[in-house]
Amino acid sequence: MPSSYTFSNDTARIDRDRVHSWLSEQSYWANGRAREVQDAAIDGSRNYGVWDSSGMQVAYARVVTDAVTFAWLCDVFVDEEARGNGIGKMLVEGVISDLQPLGLTRMLLATADAHGLYAQYGFAPSDDPTRYMIKQMRP
Repeated sequence: MPSSYTFSNDTARIDRDRVHSWLSEQSYWANGRAREVQDAAIDGSRNYGVWDSSGMQVAYARVVTDAVTFAWLCDVFVDEEARGNGIGKMLVEGVISDLQPLGLTRMLLATADAHGLYAQYGFAPSDDPTRYMIKQMRP
């Protein structure tokens, strides 16, 4: 883990302006997401971040979970200027460590470009992708 960075699961530390900017302007999955939608998502989720030595947030992730059987890892984002420093690994390791004591049955995620990162932590394609379905509720 990079020693000049700090991982935390303290939602109060989340820089909501920065996270909204990242996700609504730079991500492929939440482009155009409204601020009130992002704030509601933060409020309804477990939140994680990484901060640099100056206290600036450089990464974010959230988990939607019942805290017993299931979790969905989503909105994982590392600031472009901080990429290549192990921040993504620090973030994923921290999330998994935080959730481990819950004894969850499964954790899911969706990614278009970070399969290699998640594979390092045991994520794999579903054994039977024909079992999973999705209903698009809105664009």
